[in-house]
Amino acid sequence: MKNIKFKLLALSTVLLLATSSCIGDLDTEPKYDYTLEQLIAQDPNAVEGLLSRLYASYALSSVRGSGESDVAGADPGESPFIRGLINLEDFTADGMKNRWGDNGLDQLTTTSNWTDSNKFFRYVYDRLYYIIPQATNLILILNKDDVNYSKKAEAIGELKFLRALSYYYIIDLFGKGALVTDANFGTTTALPQSSRTELFNYVESQLIEAEAALPETNSYGRANKATVQFLLAKLYLNAEVYTGTNRYSNAVTYLNKVIAGGYSLESNFSKNFRTDNNTSNEIIFPLIADAISSQSFGNTTYIIQGSLSIETMTPQTYGSVGPDAGAWAGHRATKAWYGLFGNSAAALTASTDQRAKLFWTTGHSYEMTDYKVWKDGYPSVKFQNVNTAGNGTSSLFVSTDFPLFRLSDAYLMYAECAVRGAAGADMALAQTYFNQVRNRSNAGNLTLSLQNILDERGRELNLEGVRRQDLIRFGKFTGGSYLWPWKGGSKDGTSISDNYKLFPIPATALQSNPNLTQNPGY
Repeated sequence: MKNIKFKLLALSTVLLLATSSCIGDLDTEPKYDYTLEQLIAQDPNAVEGLLSRLYASYALSSVRGSGESDVAGADPGESPFIRGLINLEDFTADGMKNRWGDNGLDQLTTTSNWTDSNKFFRYVYDRLYYIIPQATNLILILNKDDVNYSKKAEAIGELKFLRALSYYYIIDLFGKGALVTDANFGTTTALPQSSRTELFNYVESQLIEAEAALPETNSYGRANKATVQFLLAKLYLNAEVYTGTNRYSNAVTYLNKVIAGGYSLESNFSKNFRTDNNTSNEIIFPLIADAISSQSFGNTTYIIQGSLSIETMTPQTYGSVGPDAGAWAGHRATKAWYGLFGNSAAALTASTDQRAKLFWTTGHSYEMTDYKVWKDGYPSVKFQNVNTAGNGTSSLFVSTDFPLFRLSDAYLMYAECAVRGAAGADMALAQTYFNQVRNRSNAGNLTLSLQNILDERGRELNLEGVRRQDLIRFGKFTGGSYLWPWKGGSKDGTSISDNYKLFPIPATALQSNPNLTQNPGY
């Protein structure tokens, strides 16, 4: 079993209560058997456990086990954050498709007919608004003068980061929402709707405060300065989409900090996606998975088991137990992803790029004529439940952490900012960073351009929850200038309208808070 340095603990003495209605009625103050002061006096690790509970909310369905969900009324297997991130950022984009088609997945994988009743939109929205009030309440408690804890400022910094991370995804996916803050937490009246710009400004301010409070290094799986700096850089990279104002120069400022933070590219690309990736020096912030101590159907288990099938593969090779308990035969890449390595099956096979080898091709068709047919398209084996040497015990649940932030993304972000003319960016350095990412996978040097950067981001980062965001930033997601298989519900792709740049606000959220309004086009 992986040695998890930051355990995902459930405190038996503390019960945190929150519901999806928190965007309207925020009277969700946790009830304690003991005050926090009493908990700390009896157990110095109480704050650590409370923090771990919040980190776990991004990694698991619930710390109570894989059969329960923190989100009220949600399916425990379908509602975890990582599963939602892949569903909304990857299946809606060009590189990945899912064949199951159950209860709303068809809307995602074909980027068509989105409705506010789709449960997968609701699960992500409710998960984020579950975390936000929890973090806010703990910040308020820790800020009390009579709470004595030696790492109080650092803990508050971590909580501000975790809250800001949720708001960041609200900004990116839904564009607006209620703004729960230290000042208005606990009010019994529905909060007003905050715009994308208002949410952006709040997240920016919170991350700047968190950066000042956090240490240079922290335990594995916990936020440090570089974690916050990376999220600030990502926020600024997308600022023109979010607010209409170019902030690429600000992104460069924080990318320089991240790059100087002591991380380095792993010589073996695949190490970042194996069970020993907790030893990778490239991963800046992971979401932890463990086959024994942190089980979930919706973390990297979803990615790995969903990409395997006994029909054409040997799942045990990748650490799956195979039929009945694993190898769910759901996800395949499209030529929009593996076509970046070669425009035919033969060209893909001949590619020297090591990332081109991370597709299963035997028994499968290069073209995805029918996205519901398993053999159409190539399964990605980028994520595996074995270590870098290919060893491990096959299991249903997996021990591969999800690398939410990693250094190669920072290198590619820097290159993009430089090409977009960011003040302070060094074009020669940007070219070096770009080629370092490529050369690590034996891809060779390539001249910088926006199209080359977008393509490289696809080769490097697909199935990591960023592709839809990238396509929107590059002006490729909506409209008809760039088509991919099954875009708009058509085999060869068709134009989609600009309202698809945002997901609809879930109907349950609109019912809970009458101050919220639906996004245009839904």
